[in-house]
Amino acid sequence: MESGPEAFAGVAFALFGAGLLVWTGVCVRAGEPVADGVSRSAGATLALLFGVLFLGTGCWLLL
Repeated sequence: MESGPEAFAGVAFALFGAGLLVWTGVCVRAGEPVADGVSRSAGATLALLFGVLFLGTGCWLLL
């Protein structure tokens, strides 16, 4: 069973990763840049990579 801080960190990481993935999907679908000053493809790629990384870390902490 997870301890309190570990469960909190897992939920925080998972929510941040899911939010980042949703934000990236909305921006890409609307044709808007994901980040200012960065090319669309680089911004979307890095945001997707980190979104999956944070979501995976959160799920790992909750197991």
